Amino acid sequence: MKRRKSETKDVSTSRGIDTKYEYTDSIGKSLIIQNSLPKGESYTDPNGKEYFKVIFWTRIINETNNPLELEIDFPVDLYEVAGLPGKYYKVLVPPDTMTIDKEPLYNYGLTGLKSFLDNSIHKPPSSLKRNINPKESSGFYVVKLSDGTEGGGILRTGLILKGQDLFYRISVWNSTALISEKEIDCGSINLKNLMLRK
Repeated sequence: MKRRKSETKDVSTSRGIDTKYEYTDSIGKSLIIQNSLPKGESYTDPNGKEYFKVIFWTRIINETNNPLELEIDFPVDLYEVAGLPGKYYKVLVPPDTMTIDKEPLYNYGLTGLKSFLDNSIHKPPSSLKRNINPKESSGFYVVKLSDGTEGGGILRTGLILKGQDLFYRISVWNSTALISEKEIDCGSINLKNLMLRK
């Protein structure tokens, strides 16, 4: 399957970026969303249940003239992977801030992850609020947990914008084709009338 036209590689700033979306306002100023490649390994919860955890980061660059109010709120739901019956995953958002200099580090520089997962895995939805001033950027982490000790396929994710609503797209691939894809309604921004630059 070909990559969507709206997804472009960003090799100028980072080799770890998988997708980049650029949205422009009425005067041509941009809001840019960058989504990373995955880093994954096994995780065992306090009850001894085994999971496979995958860490991603998203960076939002506000090149508009207006402050950006970002609200992320992932549902508590477990999602079944279409094409992989009995395979479920959950999405969590650690409170840490990701900066681009952390990209080469282990787990993208995310520290205290086991403690966060131990305390959050069975609790209410993960949420995050950020204010991003004009000409500034902010990054955050997303952790996807799935049952078992293997990821169940090649995983790609990414935050996208539709109007003022944010969606988190999770795609699972095998070696040759897309197995499943799901978009999770996960938040909103305050900026209006942004259009995706093709």
